[in-house]
Amino acid sequence: MTSKCQSSDVLLQNLTAGTMMWESNHSKSSQDGAGKSASCGSVSVFFPIIMMVTGMVGNSLAMLLVYSAYRKKENKRKKSFLLCIGSLALTDLFGQLLTTPIVISVYRADLKWKRVDPSGTLCAFFGVCMTTFGLCPLFLASAMAVERALAITAPHWYSHYMKTSVTKQVLVIIWCLVLLFALLPIAGVGKYTLQWPGTWCFISTGDKDVTGNTFFATTFAALGICSLLVTLSCNVVTIRALVIRCKTKATSTQSSKQWERLTTETVIQLMGIMCVLLTCWSPLLVLMLKMISTHTSSHQCNSAAVSLSSQDLQMDCNFFLTAIRLASLNQILDPWVYLLLREILLRKFCQVASAVSKCSLDVQKETQCPLDALNKKAIQNDNVHKQSLNMENSNLNGGNEEQ
Repeated sequence: MTSKCQSSDVLLQNLTAGTMMWESNHSKSSQDGAGKSASCGSVSVFFPIIMMVTGMVGNSLAMLLVYSAYRKKENKRKKSFLLCIGSLALTDLFGQLLTTPIVISVYRADLKWKRVDPSGTLCAFFGVCMTTFGLCPLFLASAMAVERALAITAPHWYSHYMKTSVTKQVLVIIWCLVLLFALLPIAGVGKYTLQWPGTWCFISTGDKDVTGNTFFATTFAALGICSLLVTLSCNVVTIRALVIRCKTKATSTQSSKQWERLTTETVIQLMGIMCVLLTCWSPLLVLMLKMISTHTSSHQCNSAAVSLSSQDLQMDCNFFLTAIRLASLNQILDPWVYLLLREILLRKFCQVASAVSKCSLDVQKETQCPLDALNKKAIQNDNVHKQSLNMENSNLNGGNEEQ
């Protein structure tokens, strides 16, 4: 009887110990899962799906509008402008179609890139697409900014030398040079690695032992920053030239009012373009330079545990993911800031350069400033007043003589 009681006590102790161990393990796994979900809180398939749909709609609409307008335009200046806009929309559209489906496939594979790409060739393809369709829109924006600045500041030179064939050659050169640069890691210069949270590949910023990796990553960031500076500088020059010409044509005629309205619309659009470019691309380019200098990379977060020593790295990884999403957002906003938000004003925008060079001197001679009109009216009133005073004086003098 005593032995049975002892055995039952031992069994009860074992069951109690097993229950406590299971609860401890369960609470530990729950904490780990909570920590993982907290660190991956910004990771969701919702972002790439929404960005792909909105980007496809906006860029497709822009391409349709550009195509219909290009067939109707006879002015070569307008055709050059439409070619640039259409090329930008086409580049953004292809960039989304080639990369976003891969990201969605990785999300469906539970963030396991190797299930989708066991050989690793898809990662290299993804990196080439990210580099190509990242730099091309920046360079196209710079080309359009230079084109606008030349059209406003040097209209005669622009009309003589800038032809549609030249625009096509510039576009082809931009695409080819950017593609060759993006293929450098395939040739052994630089490296494309899987980035946190394991759904996309991009330039590695922390592998200093890889041949030419620091050079490739730094060159990408430098090219992006230079492109932004060129775009901003040319837009500022264009805005300044428009404002100066608007002040010189400050008259009350219908043509000067139309010029003032067109100048205001163009200035607002150029400022919007600059704000979008700075907001979308500055965080990524600056963060890349920071991570290059510290020899850290986003792919290190795939294997790093969330601890006190890696909290800074995890913050950089989260910020890097947000920065790449902002850069991708630029592909969605491009057709809207360049075309769709002012489709009605497209013809007016294209007429800025021609309005500068074709402004008639006869119209200027016939126009009259409101201030001049007021001055002339005041002078006429003074003359009438003086004549009335003279008549009164003469009447008074005549009356005195009679007396």
